[in-house]
Amino acid sequence: MELAENVRLVHLRIGGNGSVPKEHLYPHLPAYFRAMDDFAAGQSRIYDLIHSHYWLSGELGDRARERWNLPHLFMFHTIAIAKNKACSEEREPPLRIDAEQRLGRSCQRLLTAAERDRHLLKRYYGVADGKIGVVPCGVNLDLFQPLNKPDARRRIGVDSHAPVLLYVGRFAPVKGLKGLLNAIARLKDHRNMQLVLVGGDGLDTPATKGLRKLAQGLGIADQVVFAGPVAQEDLPPYYSAADALVLSSYYESFGLVALESLACNTPVVATRVGAMESVIQNGVNGQLVDSPTVSSLAAGIDRAIGRWWNKPPRAGQIRESVQHFNWSNVADAIARQYTAVLDRHRSRQN
Repeated sequence: MELAENVRLVHLRIGGNGSVPKEHLYPHLPAYFRAMDDFAAGQSRIYDLIHSHYWLSGELGDRARERWNLPHLFMFHTIAIAKNKACSEEREPPLRIDAEQRLGRSCQRLLTAAERDRHLLKRYYGVADGKIGVVPCGVNLDLFQPLNKPDARRRIGVDSHAPVLLYVGRFAPVKGLKGLLNAIARLKDHRNMQLVLVGGDGLDTPATKGLRKLAQGLGIADQVVFAGPVAQEDLPPYYSAADALVLSSYYESFGLVALESLACNTPVVATRVGAMESVIQNGVNGQLVDSPTVSSLAAGIDRAIGRWWNKPPRAGQIRESVQHFNWSNVADAIARQYTAVLDRHRSRQN
């Protein structure tokens, strides 16, 4: 499938091609690689470099590295050990940790999206500092643009006369949603505040039902709106309707939703995860909180609402802070990583 000039997507035919849960994919990796290897041979295609993401694809990439004698660049989007240490409720399997350790040894180049994860790779997997590059996530500045707040609030159906907080993401324990709901309950001076939760796997899933039950138990059920999953192209009205996005995570590899919110000129309240310490400037485009504890989240939200509810940011003020995260800059950074890896590989071949 041709996606763009010089870019194509290849669907490999393996077995029945049915839906397989992620945790069940590992035993099928040999079949995936055979299909990939057969495709390359049938196309008489000679590749120069392998770039894989996430540990399962990394395992495939490493098989290709060995068979095709090519340099392998692998990007960590989360680090299993770091995730396990940050949140005891969401455990990554030893199989993944072993695979990530192997990739740390075998790949010619490793990438992370934030300096924080670069340090974690060194600490937990013993990866040499010179082997790791940092390339941040990017944001589509054409899609994520500020919209008129009253119009945005009408579109998503929230109160136009009350503070509105937004959460966007998975409903997983590592995202700190229980702490966020408890923080909302603690803010006695903001009883008219609304929290809009975008994401999850559906309104009838155990995770959503559990959060609804918690909200009811905390007495804030009327303040929490469960919007369900929302397509990316439909997110700008949600960001524009909010007075602040809240990123309450115990661990993130970057925190992409923060860029999307800032691009829509909406400030962010975030824990010190991923790249947030380099993205968020207190009082300028958001508020950093020291930890995902209920008291820290409540204090951070209270400061943010006190600042921006009374005096909304001027047009474009907050958006300015993410202009350099446009995808063109990120693509240039990736291209520089490719060039460095290829130059090193070719010099060793010669």
